[in-house]
Amino acid sequence: MQSQVQDTPERRAFYEKIDKCNMTALWTVMSALITPEPKSGCVPFLWKFSEIREAMLEAGKLITAKEAERRVLILENPGLRGQSRVTTSLYAGVQLVIPGEVAPAHRHSQSALRFVMEGSGAYTAVNGEKTRMEVGDFVITPSQAWHDHGNMSDKPMFWLDGLDIPLVQFLDASFVEHLGQDEQPIARPEGDALARYGANMMPVGRARGGATSPIFNYPYSRSREALERMRLSGEWDPCHGLKMRYINPETGDHAMPTMGTFLQLLPKGFTSARYRSTDATVFSVVEGRGRSRIGDVSVEWGPKDIFVAPSWKPIVHVTTEDAVIFSYSDQPVQQKLGIWREDRGNA
Repeated sequence: MQSQVQDTPERRAFYEKIDKCNMTALWTVMSALITPEPKSGCVPFLWKFSEIREAMLEAGKLITAKEAERRVLILENPGLRGQSRVTTSLYAGVQLVIPGEVAPAHRHSQSALRFVMEGSGAYTAVNGEKTRMEVGDFVITPSQAWHDHGNMSDKPMFWLDGLDIPLVQFLDASFVEHLGQDEQPIARPEGDALARYGANMMPVGRARGGATSPIFNYPYSRSREALERMRLSGEWDPCHGLKMRYINPETGDHAMPTMGTFLQLLPKGFTSARYRSTDATVFSVVEGRGRSRIGDVSVEWGPKDIFVAPSWKPIVHVTTEDAVIFSYSDQPVQQKLGIWREDRGNA
């Protein structure tokens, strides 16, 4: 047990003296700096898509995608209000592009993911290649990649944006550039990246790739089929059901260097074992209904709802229907630093 530092008039006078020199005594703050377990302002919370959608459509009448640059409503964690954070290290928002709009081309040092929630036929262009977006697709915008979004369909498109903004902000490494035109030049045919790297093959002569996957759209149709085929084996993980990690096919590592992305299937009537890990996680429901107990908080979720679990809070999922859930966290960063930790059922 850590000893309690006693307060005395002499010590207080010393603290005041060194404060004028921009110094602080470690022993007065050590218990707050190095805690026995993770301690964060991040709290469990659920955003209902019905409420997000209503607010987004109202925003669509107030401002264009071009004027806003990105028409997004930030999902702020209630314990971190005013900081544009869903967890201490990650950002989440929901973006709307209405028919006929283009969100103009720019690039930035932050890495971004898109997870499509509603609509069909809009596109994202990344570094000279377009990809159409369908519900459940996971789309990557790598750091410093030119990207723009457009909607040539007749229905509004909604997707979840996940970025490492707080992490990059903490490191003082933020840069952004604007192309000066709405759409970037297209240099490669649609589907080129998936053809080159999405069939368990790689182009001969290509040097080993970078930290971000060269595939920038992981179609939900493929991912969902994989989960359904895996169901036939009946090998359910007690904590996760069937949970798959999106990977960089060149390295086998996470698809993105700062954000781990996952897709899991939980069968109807499934109750997971208690699980906790140090990576605070954002969940986006694709299919099904259920509830999750996160620490002392219980949230009821359905299709398109989004919820967050803080670091080291035990989670139990209970399903009333087959459920498919996408999630992302800062797990890759923690693993590279050697500090990631999990507890399977002993919380």
